[in-house]
Amino acid sequence: MARTHEFTFSGNPDVDFEIRATIGQAFSGAADIGEVLAAVQGVGDKDHEGWFRAWLGLGDRIAAQGEKSASSGHSVSAASAFLRAASYYATALNAAAALPSDDELLPTFRTHRAAWDRWVDLVDLDIERIEIPYQDTSMPGYLFRAPRAAAASRPLLVVANGSDGALTSLWSSAVHGALRRGYDALVFDGPGQQSMLFERGVPFRPDWEAVLTPVLDFVLERPGVDADRVAVYGISQAGYWVPRALAFEHRFAAAIVDPGVVDVSTSWTDHLPSNMKKLLSQGDDEKFDRDMAMGAKFSHELAYTWQFRARPYGTTGYAETMRAVLQYTVEKVAGQITTPLLITDPEHEQFWRGQSERLAALTPGVSTLVRFTEEEGADFHVQPLARALTEQRMFDWLDERLDR
Repeated sequence: MARTHEFTFSGNPDVDFEIRATIGQAFSGAADIGEVLAAVQGVGDKDHEGWFRAWLGLGDRIAAQGEKSASSGHSVSAASAFLRAASYYATALNAAAALPSDDELLPTFRTHRAAWDRWVDLVDLDIERIEIPYQDTSMPGYLFRAPRAAAASRPLLVVANGSDGALTSLWSSAVHGALRRGYDALVFDGPGQQSMLFERGVPFRPDWEAVLTPVLDFVLERPGVDADRVAVYGISQAGYWVPRALAFEHRFAAAIVDPGVVDVSTSWTDHLPSNMKKLLSQGDDEKFDRDMAMGAKFSHELAYTWQFRARPYGTTGYAETMRAVLQYTVEKVAGQITTPLLITDPEHEQFWRGQSERLAALTPGVSTLVRFTEEEGADFHVQPLARALTEQRMFDWLDERLDR
């Protein structure tokens, strides 16, 4: 019997993972597997333009279905279509980020967010658009209130995004499950993420306590929130953001990271040849930049991947970017975490292998490590084809931590 790591939708690992991540959202209604597989069929493994157009076209087609249903008064069908369209536009946005030109980035992001907002307005849920005060600006987000929640105060889950995810992925990874279990939920764009990056030009920052503390302050001022039962969930690179913040912000009742990330930079440095690592350690930035530029000139894949991953850091040169990324580590501060912490640990983790175990070792008094396996169909980064199982395990743990 073929194992999940042996079966692929594409010979390109990045393309394969995008397909897995998108169809994994079918569990929460944010994708329909057949229409996804039909749309990407025949797109070449290295056809970046074709990959982008396939997802953009699928989003356009499903959004048009949503408009037709809405104009005929079929709000349930319309909401379903716009949620799926938003998901497909989000995948198109990731594809656009790897194109040679940035011309498609902002229009695609705005198309994605417009579809998401159409869903927000049509779906039978209590959702409030919010602006969270942050330094001299604000962070946009959405506050979801649990359906049929009669209690005067309710638990709330803050959902933190990774490096490039869209709001539709947060719906699927945590908000959908939270609402079904009587939690309110809050999602937002932090520095370097989505609207903060594409529309406001605000890059990543390593000290995420400066981000999550204002979010928590905002949450605690909202009516109906049980201040003793506010938890936080972080997916993908938020497996770093959340532990970093928890080392300094101790008011969260519990936290989940999916997976754990101790050192963000290893997903970059593990792919560098030893001579390039030596140049970095010696501080020879000029030669490092020269050699990287030469490599990108002869490898479109390298150029596109670098462009996609470096953009949120707000840096310019290759060495400057690497030195920025090297700051994203919790190795020295993880011991300060006092919040109960659930850490997912998927088999065949392809970006931060072994780091969930490392984070658990650094936080032995507060952490619980939960493994996900190939045999369960739950391997690979953030268990893309096992979100129902992930939801079950993390919310069962969270219910118990919050004595629900």
